[in-house]
Amino acid sequence: MTHDGRSAETRNDTAHSISPDSGQHWTEPGAWPVADGVHRIPLPLPMDGLKAVNVYAIETAHGLTLVDGGWAIEESRTLLEKSLRDLGYALSDITRFLVTHVHRDHYTQAAVIGREYGAKVSLGLGDKPTLDLMHNTDDVVEDPTAGVLRSAGALEIAREWLKFSDGKRPDLTMWGYPDTWLDGDQTVEVGARTLDAVHTPGHTQGHFVFADRPAGLLFAGDHVLPTITPSIGFEPVPVAQPLRDFLGSLTKVRGLPDLRLLPAHGPVAPSSYARIDELLAHHEVRLDRCLDAIRQQPGTGFDVAGELPWTRHEHSLADLDVFNAALASMETKAHLELLVARGRATREVTPDGVVFTAA
Repeated sequence: MTHDGRSAETRNDTAHSISPDSGQHWTEPGAWPVADGVHRIPLPLPMDGLKAVNVYAIETAHGLTLVDGGWAIEESRTLLEKSLRDLGYALSDITRFLVTHVHRDHYTQAAVIGREYGAKVSLGLGDKPTLDLMHNTDDVVEDPTAGVLRSAGALEIAREWLKFSDGKRPDLTMWGYPDTWLDGDQTVEVGARTLDAVHTPGHTQGHFVFADRPAGLLFAGDHVLPTITPSIGFEPVPVAQPLRDFLGSLTKVRGLPDLRLLPAHGPVAPSSYARIDELLAHHEVRLDRCLDAIRQQPGTGFDVAGELPWTRHEHSLADLDVFNAALASMETKAHLELLVARGRATREVTPDGVVFTAA
């Protein structure tokens, strides 16, 4: 797992990190042409896992539309300005941001630049509860993630989480509300292009992907990533079945044509179908392993996470730092909750968290 909520890399050979548009590692700075009038711009992330987020600049007759905005930090803004300048544009030429979801490495720079230059920002309506929570912190007794961790049986991790988050308030200059909420599947006009905006809850409840069918492109955000699996179950406002939502969204996007995959993290890939099939298979394997674990011994999400390997190096849960151990515990609980929904397990709420037993 990585520090912005993505889980284990599923491929570890260097070749899978080379992006065909640049011929270099996908994090290499630049404005790389991925299609006529579309450029991939990797922007830096201040974390020890993922090093960059891909922002996509779409040229139109009246300026630029960007899919995602990056993290609102100085290094990211400086590189975005340089990359756009290399294309003959400036920040003031951005007229719209289509943000795939509300996570800070996608949303915050769009919100800041949009406010400064008047660019319109669009975001999925399912992510509104997250922004509402940030704008009403006086009503929040504690970080809600701590409650999710306790329900997962990760009691000590919940205590450590609260130590980290206690008293910290979000900088609302980076978390303003969007100009437009995307509510349900719809089409979006981007210059001469018509994109299908497809609601894909799972990674977050408001996640959207944008499909340019005539050009054969899928702006996939964090929904379909070529070398890692998106985190599941990590939202400040939790939902009952995030993994069921995610798998359903994968199947939904599988119903589109097979498109060239333009991910938020990782290299451009030739087939959305190929990667979706891998992700669906990956989660079925994890579900089977979770079921095997509770057949041996009923347990919480934290207990079962301790029986599973994590990251491409197959670390144990004990080897992970607090943040990634928290993600692992919550994601495992999401798998166990889906087993309950499928009738393959039962759940019991106890003082030590929700305990799952094989049906």
